[in-house]
This record gives sequence, structure tokens and C-alpha cells, in this order.
Amino acid sequence: MNETVRRIIGPTILLSSGNCFDYEAPESSQFTIEDIAHGLSMTCRFAGHCIRHYSVAQHSVHVSHAVPSDHAFEGLMHDASEFAVGDMAKPLKVMLPEYTVIEKRVEAAVFARFGVKIPLPQSIKEADIRMLATELRQLMMNRDEWHYTHGRPAFDFTIPVWTPEEAKARFLQRYADLKAAALTPPQSQGEAS
Repeated sequence: MNETVRRIIGPTILLSSGNCFDYEAPESSQFTIEDIAHGLSMTCRFAGHCIRHYSVAQHSVHVSHAVPSDHAFEGLMHDASEFAVGDMAKPLKVMLPEYTVIEKRVEAAVFARFGVKIPLPQSIKEADIRMLATELRQLMMNRDEWHYTHGRPAFDFTIPVWTPEEAKARFLQRYADLKAAALTPPQSQGEAS
């Protein structure tokens, strides 16, 4: 049995698929949508301080449903870079400008790999902030007024409980559905449905 042995050098992590991700060369790193879904499903929002595990994958699925349908794919993928860089708490992120540089480079590599249009539409930023307001009320039991969510109403739905496995499966299904819809040509008005 002749197995290839790779030597991991530099700022590199091993992904769930067995592929390696190099922070200095994210563009040439091998990663799949399954790697993204797995990483996001295991990454808890709010630095893990919510009342139960609530993953970035689940958050992303909700955002993809909250935006206009022509922005749903970008809504699903808006936090995809967090599969490799994590979901750093915003106050800490502000204190670490070097982190933001790395995050943006990883984001650019992910968006290029999966065909995410940039800049992201404003509808995604709005839905993301409204999801944050919803999450703060339901998962953090927060009633305080945060500057970041000021004036944005929470969504009127109850956030369901998803295990990491369910969040991963739902993220991948949403991805597959949106990719299939993008490949399906629109019917003209004269065609039968």
C-alpha cells in the first residue's frame, strides 16, 4: 500500500474531509461544500453562549430564506468563510484587525470557488441584522437594545432546534436546491407549468 504522505507546513488546518486548508493560500486550498457545511454546523454562534447549540449553518439557512429569492444563494453563503476562521465575537473581531484581513481573504477564496456574487446585496445585511435581533431574543434571552440591531425588528418565527447533523444536512440540501434552481431555465409565460 503506497499512501501519499503530506507534510503540513505553516498555518494550515485539517478539514473534516481530510483536505488541508492553508490560511496563507486559501485560494489554492482544497475544500468542498461538505467541508463548509460541516464546519459551519459545528460552529456555535455567540461564542457558544446561547441557551443551546445554534450553528452558523442554521443561521445561514434562515438568512437564505429571509432574503428575496434571487439573493438566496448569497444569503446561504454569506458566512461561509467561518468554516475555516470560526465565528469570532464582533467586539473581539474589532480589536483584532489582522483577523479581519485573514477573514476577508478566506471569504474571497470561498466566494470565488462557489460563484458568490460580490459585493453581497444589501438585503443580506438587513436579513442578517434582523436574524441577529431574533437570535438575541430567543437564544440569548436578551431584551436590551443593541446599537447594532437598533430599529430592526426581529423576525416573527420561532427558531427551531436543529442538531449539528441536521443543520449540516439542511445547509447541504438548501445549497443543492439553490444550485438546481439556478440551472433551471425560467419558463416563458406560454409554457405549461
